[in-house]
Amino acid sequence: MALSIVKPSLNTIPSISIKPAVSSRRFGQYKPTSSVPITFAISATASSETFALPIMVNSCTGKMGKSVIKAADSAGLDVLPISFGSQEEAGQTVQVGDKDIKVYGPAERETVLASAFHDYPNLVVVDYTVPATVNANVELYSKVGVPFVIGTTGGDRDLLNKTVLDANNYAVISPQMGKQVVAFIAAMEIMAEQFPGAFSGYKLEVMESHQAGKLDTSGTAKAVISCFQKLGVPFNEDQIQMIRDPKYQCDMVGVPEEYLAGHAFHMYHLTSPDDTVSFEFQHNVCGRSIYAEGTVDAVLFLAKKVQEKADKRIYNMIDVLREVEATSTGREWHCNLGSRVRLEGLVAGQIVDIASESKNVSLSELEYIHVHKTARLVEAGGACGVIYGWRTSDDKENRKIWERL
Repeated sequence: MALSIVKPSLNTIPSISIKPAVSSRRFGQYKPTSSVPITFAISATASSETFALPIMVNSCTGKMGKSVIKAADSAGLDVLPISFGSQEEAGQTVQVGDKDIKVYGPAERETVLASAFHDYPNLVVVDYTVPATVNANVELYSKVGVPFVIGTTGGDRDLLNKTVLDANNYAVISPQMGKQVVAFIAAMEIMAEQFPGAFSGYKLEVMESHQAGKLDTSGTAKAVISCFQKLGVPFNEDQIQMIRDPKYQCDMVGVPEEYLAGHAFHMYHLTSPDDTVSFEFQHNVCGRSIYAEGTVDAVLFLAKKVQEKADKRIYNMIDVLREVEATSTGREWHCNLGSRVRLEGLVAGQIVDIASESKNVSLSELEYIHVHKTARLVEAGGACGVIYGWRTSDDKENRKIWERL
C-alpha cells in the first residue's frame, strides 16, 4: 500500500488517502520527500486463542437447563455431555441442540462429578434443579471442590452459604439471573436504604405469575417485598398471590399463550392509607433467554474469580453486573487509545510533520501537526493511565479520578 498526502491550505485540514499497491504484505514502508523512512502497520488484526470453558448443567431435562445449554453453546463454552437428574431420569440421553447429554441419578452423582472435575480442573457447574435437592447438591459440589453457579430457588439459604464457606469453595448464588431484573432489585434496595419508612402506612398487593411447573414462591418477589418492608410497608410473604393456572394467566394476567410454559410476571401495587395515592411497579418476562444469558455471564465471572484466587468466595448477580460494567469501561478506554494512534490521529500528524521538514509551513499546518501528533501523544499517555488505573484499582473514587483525565 502507498500513502499520498494532500497538503492543506490555510483553512483546510490535510487529508490522507490510502491507495492499494501490488504487494499484499501486512506491513509496508513509506518514504516521504525528506527520505526519512517510517514504518507503519497497514492492518493489525488482534488474534487471541479461543478458550472453551467447560461447564456442566444440572438438570438438562428441565426447560431452564436446556436454555442455559443453548446459551452456553452459543457463547463458545464447552458443555460436558453429562448431567444430574432424578432416579427416574437416570440413564436417559437428552438431546439439546446438537448435543447428546447423559443423565445420571443420585447414586452416581459423586463419582461422575469427581471424575469430570479431575478431567476438567477448571470446570464450573450450573444448577437449575428443584428446591428439594438444592442443599444436597451444594454439599456435593463443595465436597468435590467444584465452583458452581446456582439459580435454583428454595432450600435453606443460610445453610447453603455456610456449606460453601466451610468448604472454601467458590459460588455465584442468586435466585434471579436476569441482569436487568437484578438491576431493578438493586435500585429498590438503594431506595430502601436511603429512604427507610418512606411508604409507612401504605398497603401492598403482590401478584406473581409463573409457569405451572414452578412450585415455590418467586425469589424475586421475596427480594422486592423485603425492600418494601424496609420502606415501612407491612407485608408477609404468605400474602403473595401466586398465579399458576394457565387459563387465569391468559385471561386475567395477560400472559401470551405461547409463553405459558415459560414466563415471569410480577406486579406490586401500593396504595396510600386514604386511597388517594397509588404506585405500581411491574416487570414481565416472556421466555427464559434473559436468565440463560445472565447465567453464562455468571459462569465466566466465576471462572475469572477462581483463576485470580479471589479472597471473596460467595458472589451474587450484583457482583456480576459490576464486573460487566468494569469490563465495558475497560474496552471503551482501549478503543479511545486506539483512536488516538491510528491514521486519523497520531500517524497522520507524524506523516505531515515528516513531509514538512525543511519547509515553511503555515499556521494551520503547524496546528494540525500539534493537534494530531503532540496532543495525541499526551492523550494516549492519559488513556494508558486510565486503563492501568481501572485494572488495578478497587477504589471507586480512584477510578473516577482516572476517568476524568
